[in-house]
Amino acid sequence: MSEQRKLKLGTIIHGVGGNISGWRHPEVQGDASVNFEFYKYQAQKSEEAKFDFVFIADGLHINEQSIPHFLNRFEPISILSALAAVTSRIGLAGTLSTSYSEPFNVARQFSSLDHISKGRAGWNVVTSPLEKTALNFSKSIEEHPYHAKRYKIAAEYIQVTKGLWDSWEDDAFVRDKETGVFFDPEKLHQLDHKGEFFSVEGPLNIARSQQGRPIIFQAGSSEDGKNLAAKEADAIFTHHPSLEEAKEFYQDVKSRATAFGRNPDEILILPGIGPIVGKTEEEAEQKYQEIANLMTIDKALAYLGRYFEHHDFSQYPLDEPFPELGALGQNSFKSGTDRIKQEAKEQNLTLRQVALREATPRTPFIGTPSKVADLIQEWFEACGADGFIISSSIPSNLTDFTDHVVPILQKRGLFRTEYEADTLRGNLGLPFPINRYVQESVKK
Repeated sequence: MSEQRKLKLGTIIHGVGGNISGWRHPEVQGDASVNFEFYKYQAQKSEEAKFDFVFIADGLHINEQSIPHFLNRFEPISILSALAAVTSRIGLAGTLSTSYSEPFNVARQFSSLDHISKGRAGWNVVTSPLEKTALNFSKSIEEHPYHAKRYKIAAEYIQVTKGLWDSWEDDAFVRDKETGVFFDPEKLHQLDHKGEFFSVEGPLNIARSQQGRPIIFQAGSSEDGKNLAAKEADAIFTHHPSLEEAKEFYQDVKSRATAFGRNPDEILILPGIGPIVGKTEEEAEQKYQEIANLMTIDKALAYLGRYFEHHDFSQYPLDEPFPELGALGQNSFKSGTDRIKQEAKEQNLTLRQVALREATPRTPFIGTPSKVADLIQEWFEACGADGFIISSSIPSNLTDFTDHVVPILQKRGLFRTEYEADTLRGNLGLPFPINRYVQESVKK
């Protein structure tokens, strides 16, 4: 392992949790998803542990079967801006859809967050998988774009947004009161983009930040998703049940990045994991069972249905082979639904087994602090990950990890003991992006 290569760690702040029944656990605050003090504590606890960033997930369509956290929660930019005021070093990353927003607004919002936080903003680019999302935006979008089209839109969208972020060169604002010169007009640039999906003149009415521009996260694992990430993203949020699958994904995306002319070391692969830590193996297992036992089969079926465009799985026999669904799910969570159908077929799983497995996934990162640290080190050194995004079903899972696993990783020299930089880009070890107009000037 290179002496300079260090783990990158982030955490999802999920309110009452990403588990459909986890809110019933006695430790969970019933209003955590809309309780600022809860978010503040989680962010500050993560910063105390020297995490790289906190992460706010989002979606734009709900129904009565949705995960409780998604029924009533903060909009990402709003809560991240509030967290910027009560933290000082940790990055602030949030989800925003390219299918249901406009590049100019998004460029402005994330650039504002970047300035408020002094260079700590990150944008998780998603294309919105749920078809019924379009029903909430009917005035501007007639129907939900199909999967491949959503990624074509996203590719152009990111290019437009990055172009807007380069509207001002870094030293454009002179602000000389003696001469009356507020800015150098030669360092202001109009985008004038006219593409297949967007026509944007520019310039953006806010300058670049201390880190140049926000960090781009991307979470797609389909072929289209991996290509977009390899071409445009700084970091990829992914998920893999085994080290072998993680290594395969890691090498795949890094190779694609190289093919796009990028340095593969400048794109970080960050699997999401839900570690459960106990003083003993038995205690850790008990903690897992406490969460798993809150799940009913009805709730598990509802959770599974979310991946398949809220399909009603209650119509099928529970203890017969997983039903044949054809192309269902291809226009929503494509990589996830492909995996579910493939595993069910290869392992001859029943509907009950699939639903419970998906609703209460059993992470390999369960055990004593040393065991969890060993697994993290193994995945990291085997190039299955550049770091991890920690998800916590209950609040104490994060505390257990930061208090007992992080010190082991630090002692082994795998993770920082102090922040290296003031910006998210600096702490992730990513290069400062040179403004495109400066680059063109140098080439000439």
